[in-house]
Amino acid sequence: MSTDVRFESTRRRLNGQQAETVDRLTAAAVGELREKGPDGLAVRAVAARAGVAPATAYTYFSSKGHLIAEVFWRRLEAHTTTAPEDGSTADRVVAVLRDVAMLVADEPELSAAVTAALLGDDPEVSHLRLRIGVDIRHRLEAALGPGHDDEEVVHALEMIYAGALVRAGMGYGSYRDMADAIESAARLILR
Repeated sequence: MSTDVRFESTRRRLNGQQAETVDRLTAAAVGELREKGPDGLAVRAVAARAGVAPATAYTYFSSKGHLIAEVFWRRLEAHTTTAPEDGSTADRVVAVLRDVAMLVADEPELSAAVTAALLGDDPEVSHLRLRIGVDIRHRLEAALGPGHDDEEVVHALEMIYAGALVRAGMGYGSYRDMADAIESAARLILR
């Protein structure tokens, strides 16, 4: 059984053809967002752009929030942080947090949609939010290095990221702005 994220879904395991359909839907969602923005996104339009029936799209995604959360999850899962090998613990942690914050920073429509989706209450998104949180936690623990077992520090670093996501969603700055704020806060915690 494959551990490739393309063959996973929050609803079920996917075969090759199903994974291809989900790939097309997630790519189409990004295209729709670029053209119509978060408020203009509709699962039906994404389905049409992907060349699948709306019922097929809803087989995989319960809502547009679920679809957007899946786009972010797939990008995160596929992304590898390149932390400075000779850097300090703070340098490695900042590299992780900055990388995650910048994952959608150059796509304002997608970043706005991701923020709204991850802060929503869709049960399917809740499942993805948990997976995203676990992934970020593992990245932070790896950056902190072996033997670092201060749970409070990890929790505080997670809160920095979550708080930055909320602040970006409230319009207090862009993801790029939040990356700078995240770096400052992480360095304070890791002094």
